[in-house]
Amino acid sequence: MQARMKNPAVLLPEAMKALLALGKAAQGEGLSSVTVKLVHLRASQINGCSVCVDMHAQELKQAGETDRRIFAVAAWRDTPFFTDAERAALALTEAVTRLADRPDAVPDEVWNEAARHYGEQALAALILQIAQINLWNRLNASVRQVAGAAWN
Repeated sequence: MQARMKNPAVLLPEAMKALLALGKAAQGEGLSSVTVKLVHLRASQINGCSVCVDMHAQELKQAGETDRRIFAVAAWRDTPFFTDAERAALALTEAVTRLADRPDAVPDEVWNEAARHYGEQALAALILQIAQINLWNRLNASVRQVAGAAWN
């Protein structure tokens, strides 16, 4: 396997700086790093971004998460392995990642459940994290970035 070209963020260093700054800014109070990694993994699964699926599964493992929870992210609704707050974050991730799949892109039920578990700052950070991972997924998928390969 070979990428079509270098990752666009590598080719445009100012874009990379902006993306890294957004990632740093999107760390909110009340939003755990494990929740962020679960969100990143789920969006990446939906978008078929092998680079990010590989990366975020490894990050979860390094954070002490069990294989059982990591493997279950794709089927989170049907497993007992996630907290209610994590479930709310994963549901919001799916809605925001699949905006065009329904007339009401982010249904009130999904929004209200997320807002029940996360304060305004954490919810803002969560939305930015979801948006950012979707951007990374699109960059990697469009150039066919190879999982495990260097981006340069």
